[in-house]
Amino acid sequence: MRKHITLVLAGLLSLILAACGGQAQQAPTTAPAQPATTAPEQPTAAPAPTVAPAATSAPAGGTPAQPATGGLIERILARGSLICGVNNNPLPGFAAVDSAGVYRGFDIDFCRAVAAALFDDPNKVEFRPLSAQERFTALQSGEIDVLIRNSTWTLGRDGNLGLDWAPTTFYDGQGMMVRKDSGIETLEDMNGATICVQTGTTTELNLADQFRARGLTFTPVVFPDGDATRAAYDSGQCDGFTTDKSGLISSLTLLSNPADHKILAVTMSKEPLGPAVKQGDPQWFDAVRWVVFATFQAEEYGITSKNVDEFLKSDVPEIRRFLGIEGELAKGIGLPNDFAVRIVRHVGNYAEIYDRNLGPDTPFNLPRGLNALYTNGGLLYSPPFR
Repeated sequence: MRKHITLVLAGLLSLILAACGGQAQQAPTTAPAQPATTAPEQPTAAPAPTVAPAATSAPAGGTPAQPATGGLIERILARGSLICGVNNNPLPGFAAVDSAGVYRGFDIDFCRAVAAALFDDPNKVEFRPLSAQERFTALQSGEIDVLIRNSTWTLGRDGNLGLDWAPTTFYDGQGMMVRKDSGIETLEDMNGATICVQTGTTTELNLADQFRARGLTFTPVVFPDGDATRAAYDSGQCDGFTTDKSGLISSLTLLSNPADHKILAVTMSKEPLGPAVKQGDPQWFDAVRWVVFATFQAEEYGITSKNVDEFLKSDVPEIRRFLGIEGELAKGIGLPNDFAVRIVRHVGNYAEIYDRNLGPDTPFNLPRGLNALYTNGGLLYSPPFR
């Protein structure tokens, strides 16, 4: 019995010793020293990876994590210009070529914002016009660096196309255009109607869903691009024309007699539109989304292209970090520390971009609505720059 007690006490003593000091003799399980299957943390001559690991925060007092080299940002900088996929059909207010051959529009300005962040020059961007059918393939294949082409963020696209969506730049919804003399006031009035719709878009599915849910029938008249869809409706081939409401407002200016048409009050879907990038390069994804956030945050702070130099004198810590005066926040996402300054100086904050292309002094005079800052009842909200 005494022998048994002695053995038990010896066992307990060994457990206590292991708990108190034994761990110090073991390598941490989360960071094994030089495992055979893992490359060193900072190799001196690693092959160029196709995926740049996401930057991680360093412990307090430590050295900030360095972004990996060889990612898309490095290749864009070496090339000397950004390649941005945009709409191949004129979509006034969002993407169109003016009489001087210059691309202009809301989406175009966000392409320029990314270029400004990278190069301190909003003109170092090549615009690649793409159809609805071409846009995602061009991004998947690496033909373009970023897609900013009124494209809706959906679960199916996010999960099945190998793409990542940056923050929504324009909250939209699908609408319906009809002739004023048609007597149509609601979708229920369109039972049995013919409707012009573009193929290869979420618009087709939304249209079918909405009419089926209401027990209505319709005949879709499908076209490969926006120009052909609008032209067919304008020529009288269809009773209605459906696409995102922003697209309808834009298309209205291109019809032969805009005053003869109206957009119904109904909104048939949620259409969050924004930039997309190819999955596999987290650093590039981070860079694009924080470019978008910078336009939101600049508006929230009241920093504009006209007063940004005055804000550079600010003593407010949050603003100094945002403008890159203090800290090295942008280092981990592969951007220069003053990337927000570059964006605002060359392109403007979100309000400037919106008003220039869609605001009261444009043919559209489109209310901000959901595209206002969260402080004004909208959905635009940036995580903190800290």
